Amino acid sequence: MQRPRTVPSSRLSRLAGFGRLAGGIAGNVLGGGAREMLKGQRPDLPSLLLNPANARRLADELARLRGAAMKLGQLISMDGGEVLPRELADILARLRAEADPMPEKQLEQALVAGWGPDWRRQFQQFDMAPMAAASIGQVHRAVALDGRDLAIKVQYPGIAASIDADVDNVATLVKLSGLLPAGFALDPLLADAKRQLHDEADYAREAMMLERYAAQAKGWPGVAVPALAADLSRPNILAMGHVGGVGIDKAAALPQAERDRLMTLMLRILMAELFDWRMMQTDPNFANYRYDLNNGRLVLLDFGAARDVPAAVSDGYRALLAAGLAADDQALLTGLASLGILPANPPAAMTDAILGMARDGFAPLRMDGAFDFGGGGLAANLKAQSSSLVALREHFIAPPPDVLFIQRKIAGMYLLAARLKARVDVAALVRPYTEPAADSAPDSGNTQASTQPRATRAARR
Repeated sequence: MQRPRTVPSSRLSRLAGFGRLAGGIAGNVLGGGAREMLKGQRPDLPSLLLNPANARRLADELARLRGAAMKLGQLISMDGGEVLPRELADILARLRAEADPMPEKQLEQALVAGWGPDWRRQFQQFDMAPMAAASIGQVHRAVALDGRDLAIKVQYPGIAASIDADVDNVATLVKLSGLLPAGFALDPLLADAKRQLHDEADYAREAMMLERYAAQAKGWPGVAVPALAADLSRPNILAMGHVGGVGIDKAAALPQAERDRLMTLMLRILMAELFDWRMMQTDPNFANYRYDLNNGRLVLLDFGAARDVPAAVSDGYRALLAAGLAADDQALLTGLASLGILPANPPAAMTDAILGMARDGFAPLRMDGAFDFGGGGLAANLKAQSSSLVALREHFIAPPPDVLFIQRKIAGMYLLAARLKARVDVAALVRPYTEPAADSAPDSGNTQASTQPRATRAARR
């Protein structure tokens, strides 16, 4: 747990934080650039911006601000050294692990605002030290008067009201960095980022999504979703049952067979979200998944980033997976273009580079039997090929927001599979969704997916 620090809640205090961040980073860039020039070398702006000193400054200030500002750092920190240099990824990993909690005085004010001055009468026990602190709020363990073991999520004061300004300030820093390609359509992404963050700060909406996921998880014996405690939930307080477990990245210490089973289950849930439920929790932050060592269950947490998947997007991914399984390059390009991942009329070099990345990305689908995500070759190849796209930055477009968030989730699953060094028969998971079938999901109780066509298994029921 980090040291308690007051959450800046006023617009001026948060703006001052961004000002300090921008000024500090600019000073480091100027100093680093001067040193490069004195050595007779041409300064490299991206390298100067992403140096360890700036990464530490960025991580510290974003952790202090929390809210939408910290969400940016969490997105960057999802990389585990596969794309960013390992040193930078390790520094920014702090944002993925924990935020700074509120001081007890500020927490007390937030609880009084939600439950009233006599809030303690509702509990046998309430631990004022948080179990976890994240970008939007922090979580406390409590025991209700009726004996329910609870996890209570308390939203940081002023966070919801600061979202739009935070996103605009982050966008200003990004634009000033010069790292975006000319003509890159950032505004639609910013608008959707604001909407997504407002959704995450809407605890009534999250409570609804929590109940929807709990209903889906009833058919999955290896999955646990906390039960909503609606009587204690408020606009800025979300109460739910406490489900034990360790962080999912800690599962890397488990035996190989257990890691394989766990990652297979997670990828099966991803397939169900995309094609059966058409509802996806799009935040792949490792903190949103826990592993219950007592009974081997996967615990799903934090549904603020859950969103419905449009039918057209689901169908587009179905066609894309079919192309990947068939190793059909033309169908891959068509699928990427239909989803908005590949721009219209791209230069040949860009088509070749993206096609090469797609071939590698779909390699697990074309392997007979289990694919070893811990082999290291996949992430290294994707990183090497992505570097060839730097010279083509001006041709990039922003994918539609729905696709962007799904891609973020898929990339997070790849990174987690690599972290766990899992071996998964990906083709067996995917193939049933690419074959003509009735609207029936694979058997959710079996953590190893059947390779039978979905229509055949539906007929057997």
